[in-house]
Amino acid sequence: MNFSIQVTGKQHFKYAKDVCDLIKESAKIRGTGIAEREPGYILQKMGNGNAVIALLGEELAGFCYIETWSHEKHVVNSGLVVAPQFRKMGLAKAIKKTIFQLARGKYPNAHVFGITTSLAVMKINSGLGYQPVTFSELTQDKAFWEGCKSCPNYDILQRNERKMCLCTGMLAPSKMEAKEARKMKSVVSSGQ
Repeated sequence: MNFSIQVTGKQHFKYAKDVCDLIKESAKIRGTGIAEREPGYILQKMGNGNAVIALLGEELAGFCYIETWSHEKHVVNSGLVVAPQFRKMGLAKAIKKTIFQLARGKYPNAHVFGITTSLAVMKINSGLGYQPVTFSELTQDKAFWEGCKSCPNYDILQRNERKMCLCTGMLAPSKMEAKEARKMKSVVSSGQ
């Protein structure tokens, strides 16, 4: 199938409610994970170019957005969803790669992170350079963790003082840190 994965703009506003419904349905099916979002929130992400959408023609196939935390020291890729009829086609991986590049391009000094219960997402994240980390290495912004309230496991997160839950925290170095690491690796391998 020929999916079009695009950074969002006002032309995608018509999909906001469908994105929210897809997020809600995906969370219900999994029983954990994705925090519900309102159309206004999704419209904001779409309007400021902090989201990517996957379309098959005019049909919504998938979506993901970014949010900054800790004064842009952390960027989270969140709300990754793929419509059921388009799953197991590599679309989630393509969306994740696009949103990761968008996050790094817009916020080159920020660490990119995510929390997930999905093994498939963990594998995708690992391929992009994320490493599993403790929650203490993620943003400590209370507002981020408030976004977990609609998850059925929120009581576990609260009970553990936001130090652990059923989700796995994953963190990738900033674009600048990755660039420095490649430069150092090149120097070491060349023997300089």
